[in-house]
Amino acid sequence: MSILNIVTVVSAILMVLMILLQSRGATLGAGFGASGELFTARRGLEKNLYEATIVIAVIFVLSLVAGLIIA
Repeated sequence: MSILNIVTVVSAILMVLMILLQSRGATLGAGFGASGELFTARRGLEKNLYEATIVIAVIFVLSLVAGLIIA
């Protein structure tokens, strides 16, 4: 197993965990278009988790593209 495969798998697992950790208070109705939420600015740990998720997602996509180019 190459380093690129390891980076892809680890970043995928981290991304899933980070997305699951984010609590946005979305209800079942929000999935169907109901608007009742009050959107507020992210602060503290929530903001750091959000930014880290973006970084991990970029690493994941770049590792996938690199895998396609190398293979």
